[in-house]
Amino acid sequence: MEQQKLPNATISLILGIVSFIACCFSSGFGGVLLSAIALYLANKDKKVAEENPELYENYGQVKTARIIAIVGLILSIIISIICLVLIVIFGSVEAIQEELLEMQNAQA
Repeated sequence: MEQQKLPNATISLILGIVSFIACCFSSGFGGVLLSAIALYLANKDKKVAEENPELYENYGQVKTARIIAIVGLILSIIISIICLVLIVIFGSVEAIQEELLEMQNAQA
């Protein structure tokens, strides 16, 4: 019997990796979305592979994608919480930028 590839393994791996980048550039919310989708797809493939593990050859890729998605989700949540706390403390994004500018001017 010929082994098959799991259908969502590659896309979940790519989404998990991109979630690391997205968590830094979109205040964490983009990373949460991408890593949640990656985790969903990886878990879906994991369930399929557990039914007949001898049919699929790239189960290791699914495990890797799942781990990367979990780490990306945790990092994105942490960054999102930090951004929300800063907005609550300073009142707005503009106030945060002004405070950072004042700190830079004080150091110069």
